[in-house]
Amino acid sequence: MASAATLDRSTIEQIVRQIVLKQVGAPRGDDGRPTTELVVSISARHVHLTDEHVETLFGAGHTLTPMKPLYQDGFYAAEETVMVVGPRRRMLPAVRILGPTRPHSQVELAFTDGISLGIDLPVRASGHVDGTPGCVLVGPKGVVELPQGVIRAERHVHMNVRDAQRYGVQNGDRVSLRIESPCATVLRDLLVRADETSKLEVHLDTDEGNAADLDHAAHVEIVKQ
Repeated sequence: MASAATLDRSTIEQIVRQIVLKQVGAPRGDDGRPTTELVVSISARHVHLTDEHVETLFGAGHTLTPMKPLYQDGFYAAEETVMVVGPRRRMLPAVRILGPTRPHSQVELAFTDGISLGIDLPVRASGHVDGTPGCVLVGPKGVVELPQGVIRAERHVHMNVRDAQRYGVQNGDRVSLRIESPCATVLRDLLVRADETSKLEVHLDTDEGNAADLDHAAHVEIVKQ
């Protein structure tokens, strides 16, 4: 029981952990000063649910309970967690749900999570789940069998259209992320997700963040490919 609780706290910390590197890696104005702060966030395993699946898993009339806000306005880590069960009854016991609810349920895992569950995870942009593996979700009040929707979310960067203009990119383009750390690396092919309201934020999964030793990064920078 104590072990499960420790794991759950760690998951929460990874979801909300954000590395904010001020005055580096952001586009600069005419005066040479950064115009925007670049945030690189490590996104731990999590689940997105429909309203219907929330009620199936947690009871009729149940709605998600916000626990902590995420960096992007309007998004949050919920109090609720579910068990994710893969083939041969392999499971992850307490996977955090992120809100708000969505039109389609989806599970986002890291590569090592897929190994633990026995699922060969495809790398997909969020919401692009056609032909992906499924799993079983277990909540305190019910069970949902997802026929598809289990993915490893491809690395991406959120930005608003003004940031996109400064970087010289547009929605759907690809950029690289240069990380200067004890395990310095360049991560290529980050998908640009640009809209009117998003804050400038890179999303990596736990495997990517740990491999690059992001916690000890001295500098991060978005680079056009």
